[in-house]
Amino acid sequence: MSLSASLATIFPEYDAIPPEFRLTPIPQIDYLLNGEIRQWAGPVQQVYSPVCCVTGEGAVRQLIGSFPLMGETEALAALDASVNAYDHGRGFWPTMPVQQRIAHLQEFAWLMKEQRDAVVMLLMWEIGKSLTDSRKEFDRTVDYIMDTIDALKELDRVSSRFVVEQGIIGQIRRAPLGVVLSMGPYNYPLNETFTTLIPALIMGNTAVVKPPRHGVLLFQPLIKAFQQAFPPGVVNMLYGAGRTIIPPLMSSGKVDTLAFIGTSKAADSLQKAHPKPHRLRVTLGLEAKNPAIILPDADLDLAVSECISGSLSFNGQRCTALKIIFVHETVSDRFLQLFSKAIAALECGMPWKPGVAITPLPEPGKTDYLTELLADAARHGAQVVNEGGGTVNGTFFYPAVAYPVNEQMRIYHEEQFGPVVPVLPFSDIETPISYIVNSCYGQQVSLFGANPASMAALIDPLVNQVCRVNINSQCQRGPDTFPFTGRKDSAVGTLSVSDALRAFSIRTLVACKDQESNKELISAIVRERRSHFLSTDFIL
Repeated sequence: MSLSASLATIFPEYDAIPPEFRLTPIPQIDYLLNGEIRQWAGPVQQVYSPVCCVTGEGAVRQLIGSFPLMGETEALAALDASVNAYDHGRGFWPTMPVQQRIAHLQEFAWLMKEQRDAVVMLLMWEIGKSLTDSRKEFDRTVDYIMDTIDALKELDRVSSRFVVEQGIIGQIRRAPLGVVLSMGPYNYPLNETFTTLIPALIMGNTAVVKPPRHGVLLFQPLIKAFQQAFPPGVVNMLYGAGRTIIPPLMSSGKVDTLAFIGTSKAADSLQKAHPKPHRLRVTLGLEAKNPAIILPDADLDLAVSECISGSLSFNGQRCTALKIIFVHETVSDRFLQLFSKAIAALECGMPWKPGVAITPLPEPGKTDYLTELLADAARHGAQVVNEGGGTVNGTFFYPAVAYPVNEQMRIYHEEQFGPVVPVLPFSDIETPISYIVNSCYGQQVSLFGANPASMAALIDPLVNQVCRVNINSQCQRGPDTFPFTGRKDSAVGTLSVSDALRAFSIRTLVACKDQESNKELISAIVRERRSHFLSTDFIL
């Protein structure tokens, strides 16, 4: 079958979907407020899958459920529940011993595992993520929870001793910040929401969780796990249109920490709404336009393999994706030939198809936007160099390689967040360096080459422009023990298993003069276990 014929028939009839992957629509009306699972009786937002099914009227997006469209009243109720549970740091959760909070997280992880199949199914249907990648996202999230627990144990062990300096006795530990508003992205709606929510909770904060606009239904199977694992008010779920329910939360001044992964424009708006900006802590994961630089001595087979995965994994819908590729002009023709061949070998289809790499896109209007980028690039001298590149069928967009790209084109500047790959030839290494220096973003870069002198000459200046330089490999977040952040408009704060614990806490100490009476007082408090903060208990 030709490529055009294959793409024209990419969507199945409903009866052709394997029975184990058919989804019964979920009219979600449950939400968690102050420890109670309540039923929503108000207006709802219908959810349509990027997966289309062929009918007599053509390919139609499938209705897979709905979620509550809450308003300001419900938003403030969720916030008040979190505020009351924190109670200015006096609540049951923030004053709980670390070991007990760990036990609650462990219970949640076990309850969460029971919902693996349900969450994976919803990841596939709601955002079009492949079965393999959906399973990876779930399993990686569970691993992240367990790694966070281990990291907190280690942090607590280091803090379980007293320090004596200049006649002052002190014990230094980390304390929670307060109420966290947690908002994750649609491309990793489970994992990236939890990479901020889990460390925030385990450090003693309370939280209001607003699921992303795509990837909202998959939280429904986890609501009961949240209710069973955490005390009332510690986790509260909020559903609805962000522009309606989030501004009242921020303008209340009661949100202590904003954990947001999305666009810098949205983040700026949220921060400006807070009446006490110096009180508000922020942890932000924002845009990126990560480049790859292919040097003339690069292993092209390796470079192509890494750049295919780096630019097109989950259809390029990753902040860490390679979104622009600079290729030395002496190897550009060969690179494009190999790259186009590699795209042709990618499996396209529905998320449950074995080995599938390119799937439908969840964002309404996304295929139109990507088509506009290609049209703009063509007006300024670029061509789509791979067969079928840019072909659209409903919510499906076949990967397109645009070449040669220049600074006049939108795709040169804009983060496409989709399967369009801009490629630029260069003769002078200052061309890609200048791009990185002048870019609004500074997350990562990938370098491909074999000469130690050339690579070293690039590494030293680039580590001052981006926060991760990848050698002969694609840009990526993992492993989760490595710091994950960005310069410029790409991020605020650092996330990793250990860094996130620090992001959602503050160093606090209890101190006194090194006098006998004070020693006796502290010894009695510790010996009789009267304080959860002043303690020398060692968590194994």
